[in-house]
Amino acid sequence: MLPGGVLPASLAYEALLSELGDGVHAVAKELEVYGGERPPPGFTLDVEVAGILQCAEEAGFGRFHLVGYSAGGASSLAFAAAHPDRLKSLALLEPAWAGKEDLSPEEEAVWADFRLIAELPPDEMMPAFIGKQLRPGVEAPPPPPGPPPPWMSSRPAGLKAFINAFASGELDVKALRGFEQPVYFALGGLSNPDYYEDMADRLAGIFSDFTLEVFEDRHHFDPPHRIEPKRLATSLRALWLRAESPAS
Repeated sequence: MLPGGVLPASLAYEALLSELGDGVHAVAKELEVYGGERPPPGFTLDVEVAGILQCAEEAGFGRFHLVGYSAGGASSLAFAAAHPDRLKSLALLEPAWAGKEDLSPEEEAVWADFRLIAELPPDEMMPAFIGKQLRPGVEAPPPPPGPPPPWMSSRPAGLKAFINAFASGELDVKALRGFEQPVYFALGGLSNPDYYEDMADRLAGIFSDFTLEVFEDRHHFDPPHRIEPKRLATSLRALWLRAESPAS
């Protein structure tokens, strides 16, 4: 399970892991971009793909189910393209990026704004980054009370590294068209539809086995794995069961 570019994996997936219980061998993996004081020089999604592979080897996973949210979802898509034989299923929780092929004009416009946002000073970048991912009229969640945790200081640089990696990288869509395992996409009804809904529509045309579930009251910054973990756990169990069945 890969988190987004803000919360550490242990916090992001705490509620979902609790809901899944001890019967599921799950690993909440931190993003490689935060493995040091600064993002690795020349960071690309290949760094995250290699990290997923190493984590799977260390966990003793042969073929496994992969869950990714936001930046972790983009990394999961890149992994599925590079190592489809290692996956039993793929669960995408509003991935931050899904390549550049066949973007709608609306999705292209949002992506152009992200590139501009990445150049803002950190104190301006985070509010703009959050607001751009919400449906118009939806208020951004207030910051938590108290001083920011120490890990928060690394987030602007990490988010900028991801945005730059998306801008310079390519997703192997041809490889994804050949991905036959089941793919699940969780979409927030209050997230920016010009980005995440359009993205889901594109991916539905790429993957041969694609299931979309809309969480009407959720958005990108109160995602189902944190706010509705029981419902998401039920959906993931159904995905995994279908992926494990002989007919899948």
